[in-house]
Amino acid sequence: MSHASFRLLAMAAACTAAMAAMAQDPRESYYYYEILQPKHEPKPQVEGFAAERVKERLGRGLAAVPAEGGRGVYLSWRLLESDGPGAAFHVWREVGGKAKRLTRKPVTRTCDFTDADPVANAVYRVKPVGGGGAEGSVAVALDSLKPYTSIRLKDGGHAGKLAMADLDGDGTYDFIVRTPASNVDPGMPGDRSGTTYKISAYLSDGTWLWAHDLGPGIEPGVWYSPFVAYDFDGDGRAEVALKTSGDDYVKNAQGRVCGGSEFLTVLDGMTGREVCSVPWPERNDCYGNLVRQNRNQMGVAFLDGKTPYILAARGTYKLMVVDAWMLRGGKLTRAWRWDGDEENPVVRSMGAHSMVTGDVDADGRDEVLLGSCMLDDDGTLLWSTGLGHSDKAYLCKLHPDSAGLQVFMVSEPKNDEGRGVSVVDARTGRLIWGIGHTTYHVGNGMVADFDPAHPGLECFASEDKKGGSTAKYLLTADGGKIGAPGGKVPGCYPWVWWDADLLRETFAYDGGWGRLKVWKWQGDVLAEGIEGHVLATADLGGDWREEIVTALDGELRVYRTNIPAADRRTTLMQDPLYRSYVMHGSMGYPQSPVPSFYLGE
Repeated sequence: MSHASFRLLAMAAACTAAMAAMAQDPRESYYYYEILQPKHEPKPQVEGFAAERVKERLGRGLAAVPAEGGRGVYLSWRLLESDGPGAAFHVWREVGGKAKRLTRKPVTRTCDFTDADPVANAVYRVKPVGGGGAEGSVAVALDSLKPYTSIRLKDGGHAGKLAMADLDGDGTYDFIVRTPASNVDPGMPGDRSGTTYKISAYLSDGTWLWAHDLGPGIEPGVWYSPFVAYDFDGDGRAEVALKTSGDDYVKNAQGRVCGGSEFLTVLDGMTGREVCSVPWPERNDCYGNLVRQNRNQMGVAFLDGKTPYILAARGTYKLMVVDAWMLRGGKLTRAWRWDGDEENPVVRSMGAHSMVTGDVDADGRDEVLLGSCMLDDDGTLLWSTGLGHSDKAYLCKLHPDSAGLQVFMVSEPKNDEGRGVSVVDARTGRLIWGIGHTTYHVGNGMVADFDPAHPGLECFASEDKKGGSTAKYLLTADGGKIGAPGGKVPGCYPWVWWDADLLRETFAYDGGWGRLKVWKWQGDVLAEGIEGHVLATADLGGDWREEIVTALDGELRVYRTNIPAADRRTTLMQDPLYRSYVMHGSMGYPQSPVPSFYLGE
């Protein structure tokens, strides 16, 4: 189908305000399998305030947990991108003001060390040999040392979403928490309990900073309350950007917010004070009925390769709109608006339940993956697969030998073309492989290397019974079928790098809800007794292996591995794509982060 034909279809099918709110739009059941790579009128490239990329100034991240077997203290620390390839470290222990070096030779192969004969109330320090790099310290009280760090929540609530950013500029990650954990989906009846969401901020040591009540104008559901945190203005300290409402909100007879002002608001990370606000993408009948209009997301993209822009998005199943904003001098300036109706119908209903940003065309600037379509850094459509709503879409390096990045996606609409589970080229959107048979309603998916028998990341997905099928799929990075023992396929969330190899681990219940164990898929148990439900897996401190952040009533816990490392690599949080996944984990549905490079056996 030619580009002109697409344009004619778009004009003929243009959305009008007279469209009945509950009517089925015929475009929702019509999908195009020819890739659209439109020839737009040239738009100026985005140029932000930053002279160089705004990066987090991470410290050494020294962490301590009980060593394996319960005897000793296990220490690990970050390797930073500023460290040279020959970086070496010494570990010191200080007690009562007297320091003792514990390492006879510098540590060069890993970024960890075990003190097998610890002393009570010690302060450990790690120092680069020759100086010139970040140092780290951690105080350890042996009688209270646990395999996790605890953050007590002042309101006693149960966290449902979490952002992690450096609020005070000290090089450690702090926590921005949304409570409670309840959720009202746009497809559910409205919440009449009076519940409102609260956003609260805590430093890494548990110090409470502030709380912000979103109020009754923001319904207590994941699609009404997106938020993200990063250093948006480049001053070395993170801000919090979130969706807010005015006092003029309107509720219908079902208790749903159906009118009133909505805003993108930026809060100061240390005080919670409002820095500025601008209008959120407005309601529009082209989004469909009230259920479909209330699908909101947020993102962060380095559209010029240097400046972090805040993305405010509305729409998933019909019209989609994205605004890109730059924060500078306490004001938000819009760089562009992308209106999906301009390319209707080839991008209509192409959204996913999350977004991720990264440089897919090697021009040094971020693109925005919305699901089955990709936006270019200038706010134009780069490509659309036409496959419809993608429940999960993973931007990743699928195979060590593959060129560039790929997108693994699973499609909710029934697909008779064999593309309901597929991989496309991230730069062009062109098909690399498809599953090759009819799928009905693929509701979940993931990529992870957990089986060394197959090169590349394994791809797995599961049908949602709403489509009439409960099939599960396990495939190689090249799309080949893998036979799983007993027909079982791993779950899609969460996954974690926990032990010393490059295979990824997953979770299983350890005696009931709220108690988890980390295990090799169909293999050994690596950690037990993890309490709470998993909010995030991310490389927050220690060496490159990931931490597990869980939520309990009134508490966050950050669990760390104590398995000695076999190698070392730069902290994953300094990989732009991995950091993007973690940054977007505070809104939408969760996805385990993956880096821009191949990380597997």
